[in-house]
Amino acid sequence: MYEKVILRNGLRIVANPMPKMQSIALGIWINVGGRYESPEFKGISHYLEHLLFKGSKKYSCRKIKESIEGVGGALNGFTSEELTCYLVKIPARHLKLALDILSDMVINPLLAQEEIDKERTVILEEIKMYRDLPQSYVYELLDELLWPNQPLGMSIAGTAESVGRINRKDLLLYQQHYYTPLNMVVSVCGKFDYRDFRKKAERAFLGLDGKTRNIFVGAKEEQSHPKLKVFIKDTEQTHLALGFHGFMRNHPLKHALGILHIILGANMSSRLFNEVREKRGLAYEIGTQAKRFQDTGAFLVHAGIDNCKTSDAVAVILKELANVKHKLVSADEFRRAKEFYLGQLMLSLEDTLEHMLWIGESAATLNKTYTQQEIIKEVSRVRREDVRESARRIFKESNLNLALISPAKDIEEKLCSQLELK
Repeated sequence: MYEKVILRNGLRIVANPMPKMQSIALGIWINVGGRYESPEFKGISHYLEHLLFKGSKKYSCRKIKESIEGVGGALNGFTSEELTCYLVKIPARHLKLALDILSDMVINPLLAQEEIDKERTVILEEIKMYRDLPQSYVYELLDELLWPNQPLGMSIAGTAESVGRINRKDLLLYQQHYYTPLNMVVSVCGKFDYRDFRKKAERAFLGLDGKTRNIFVGAKEEQSHPKLKVFIKDTEQTHLALGFHGFMRNHPLKHALGILHIILGANMSSRLFNEVREKRGLAYEIGTQAKRFQDTGAFLVHAGIDNCKTSDAVAVILKELANVKHKLVSADEFRRAKEFYLGQLMLSLEDTLEHMLWIGESAATLNKTYTQQEIIKEVSRVRREDVRESARRIFKESNLNLALISPAKDIEEKLCSQLELK
């Protein structure tokens, strides 16, 4: 079982002492991300995340990096649709240093005007970079189809216009409003003394206050027919992202969906890899992904396809999705998928960083954590019929969205008649 406590100001701590490890991984999670933003300030969560590494009350930008890297550690952060996270992995004896630096970054960022101006340019270049990478930009096009005119359907980095209008006052107010203890989780895994860590964390965070919980804009899904978006670009291959509205984070069929993902496209044994790449040579890269949010989700198929064989590849993909709707997977395939599902979890939880991310995300989004044994019990109850039911609920013609980046100007007309699942 994990150690858990809620401090007097509402901040949550979840910890997993792993005494045989030589490292610790520490994360500070904030319940804020892309879907909490208005279109006017799209990208502000990501912008703020960048800036917190540029200096705090106690540590300069250079000191932050040198202090962590100078003892063999690694420092990072990320912004997603629902979360912002700041994290460190470091030799265990330097936990106090890691906590001191991360907490000061989150609580006391400088947000210096000079750094704001420089980082704006960096982010604008980042936006351009992803637009120039078709294997990345195709996901943005798909999100626009899945959640049109909604925060979930907009880029986490924002646009050149929205990032260009964000100023220091906006960033400061945003940090003060959203970075409050009721919306924070501290997760730690590795070799450490829990009681000692808890005392240090209380000293670091008890000065924070704030009585409101962050609220995101709920997803609206009113799709009634298949949708297609094609972005014409002179590329050497066609980049495809096929998406369906899926299950929310804690849906009763979440494990069945995870097993469906493995069967269809999670590894080299999967059906899509075998049918699209191995048997027919239509693509080099082919796979699936299950995205989960608080109130919705998505199931994605992604591929890089020969420009002349896009229609053939789409036909094979749709056929495989239809097959798994109508026929139970074999007992052997089901067993192997379950073993892969649990085996990947077990291997990841051996690493302090992956374990910290697992319990931290769960605590921040669901306000609960699961042990490995609890997951094993839940997965053991999943039946082949549950996998088929997941496919039936998700793979519907009216629920289909296809985004493509391709040089073929006639591809849209060719694909319109294919967008149906029998």
